[in-house]
Amino acid sequence: MSTFGSEVIGTAILILLGDGVVAAVLLYQSKAQNAGWIVITFGWGMAVAMAIFAVGRFSGAHLNPAVTLGFAIEGTIKWSQVWGYWGGEFCGAFVGAILVWAAYSNHWEPTEDPGLKLAVFCTAPAIRNTVANVITEVIGTFVLMFGVLAIVGDNYAGNTGLAGLYIGLLVFAIGLSLGGPTGYAINPARDLGPRIIHAILPIPGKGPSDWGYAWIPVVGPLIGGALGALAFKAFYP
Repeated sequence: MSTFGSEVIGTAILILLGDGVVAAVLLYQSKAQNAGWIVITFGWGMAVAMAIFAVGRFSGAHLNPAVTLGFAIEGTIKWSQVWGYWGGEFCGAFVGAILVWAAYSNHWEPTEDPGLKLAVFCTAPAIRNTVANVITEVIGTFVLMFGVLAIVGDNYAGNTGLAGLYIGLLVFAIGLSLGGPTGYAINPARDLGPRIIHAILPIPGKGPSDWGYAWIPVVGPLIGGALGALAFKAFYP
């Protein structure tokens, strides 16, 4: 399977299960409505793990432009490969978001709050402060990138075949510990791709897609991913 195709499939699984758990918790008349933050963070962690298990053998399952950037800086992939990864990640995010919209087709109209509908697809800060929000995303993605490189570089994790699960648990921990301020996008494709789909799809009663904030979950994670890779190279030369 090609790198592009693998990343499309893997990122589609990631968004389907990740945005899917958000939809389950937030949308009205869902059986999981109001299940809470721990359900969302655990769902996202397992979404990452399942996506990695699905396509990791083909492309390494980056599923995240910030991770791809970090791997290029660290030297795992060539810079010429970055665009193929990024294209697959964004296309997969589009597909996953459309599938979530279809799966919860009966729940958009009963949900009157347009903010909840937007939250299914993308992140928003608890307190809107540009500098603080960027810093939060940088820190969260730094931890993600540093942790991913440490896990995949560990012989035990590789030999057991459980690296995907460990990375999923890492994302779970990031969500629990660092997700409160911004909703922990830590992935440009995860936020921007579904945000674009929210703007396009005919969702009953939806509001604006909050484009004024949209650059933060893109720029912050890219900076954090780059810094995480540089730090890993410095500490583990």
